Amino acid sequence: MNRPVAQAHLSQLAELLCWMDETPERRSLAPEARTPEGLWWEVLAGEDEKAWVWLEAGRVQGYGALVPFWDGAALEGPIIRGGNGKALLEHLIRKARQEGYPTLYAFPEASNHQARALLEQMGFSAEHTTYFYAIGRTDLAYPVPVGYKVERAEPCDPKVYRDLYSRVEDGWSLRLHWTDEELRQHFIGSEVELFMAYADTTGEPVGLAELELDDTQAEIAYIGVVPEARGKGLGRALLGAAAEWAFSNPLVERLQVRAHDHEKAAQALYKRLGFQQTSAVVTYALELY
Repeated sequence: MNRPVAQAHLSQLAELLCWMDETPERRSLAPEARTPEGLWWEVLAGEDEKAWVWLEAGRVQGYGALVPFWDGAALEGPIIRGGNGKALLEHLIRKARQEGYPTLYAFPEASNHQARALLEQMGFSAEHTTYFYAIGRTDLAYPVPVGYKVERAEPCDPKVYRDLYSRVEDGWSLRLHWTDEELRQHFIGSEVELFMAYADTTGEPVGLAELELDDTQAEIAYIGVVPEARGKGLGRALLGAAAEWAFSNPLVERLQVRAHDHEKAAQALYKRLGFQQTSAVVTYALELY
């Protein structure tokens, strides 16, 4: 049976999430916490998230949640240890419709064939696959091509950032919905750093790399160059600048990057530099109206 997550479920939910972590074939988008205390703050204390567990014989054997995302909601899970999960996914879709979300997204690991088959059975369509790569502490420095410069951008000008973000990659849209204040707040503090490439003669921004820092890991969330400046090594120089900044922190042990399935050149570059693929996540979408 489906039940809203309650404090009494948190210990078993933590155990279910640890079970999911054991193999890629079980993984989907899920809460980050793995303790009852952490899950209380992440799942129960949040105002936006709506979460449910699937109970069999009084034990938590499944989990799913709805989180606002883009123009709709993202689906955490479905994580299923007992049964095929159809009843839980049907429940989540019904709740998403009741909330008025136009689109429901899901993000299972590519090798999670059980979840992918279930999503497709319920009408979800695969949009694209995102590949994640990681490398340990490595010198990735690369010379900036003649006629350009790469600098750490501080503070972030929302208008300049939004314009460049929209030009470097047709598929990017998440940041375009943010207000100026939301963009400024995103870049305040030490958790996010922005590097931008400029043309020397005009000062026009032509590329960016957005670096996110989290304890012992750093991730390049976005990297791109405008079409007219590609093929000169600017993307490689932006990667090198972001990596140098990340590894200047002695606590950072690993740098993660990502590339969509159509970004063949980026995938080849990361492999050539020694990055190892750590994950592949398929984006699914279901139009609810």
